Amino acid sequence: MTRPPFDPPSERDVRIVSEQLGRPARDVVGIAARCVCGNPTVVSTKPRLSDGTPFPTFYYLTHPAATAAVSTLEATGVMPELAALLEGDTASAYRAAHESYLADRESIEVVEEVAGVSAGGMPERVKCLHALVGHSLAAGPGLNPIGDLALERASWSPAVCECAEPGPGLP
Repeated sequence: MTRPPFDPPSERDVRIVSEQLGRPARDVVGIAARCVCGNPTVVSTKPRLSDGTPFPTFYYLTHPAATAAVSTLEATGVMPELAALLEGDTASAYRAAHESYLADRESIEVVEEVAGVSAGGMPERVKCLHALVGHSLAAGPGLNPIGDLALERASWSPAVCECAEPGPGLP
């Protein structure tokens, strides 16, 4: 398998991600999804940070409006409802999403300490919608069923720019 296509981060991207996070961005290897204006929405982070720390969250949701919307969704108690869907076809698709996530991360680097661990609770539970939505945005619709459902239910859309500083794609 080859890693998913993503843009290498520019200096501007890293600056914007740092502003979005309110701290310096760490070990960004790519911009996995962008706002319609061109600003980063999801970053791909090295599986082992430069300080040596294993970092299993390969797809990291950074866009403040997206993060806020997913936090609100989590606060509504939707997690048990989504977890109840982990049977039959949805469970199979969720396991496939987990395997795809691992393959994407391992295409950058294999880190033994996090081998077999993806993000968001995959493949057996729903733990973090931020990670699952980040994966859905990076991979595109149809791969991660729980991330896709969470994105559909969130009060944020990747088709509408809500950036503090519009990117190069909008006037």
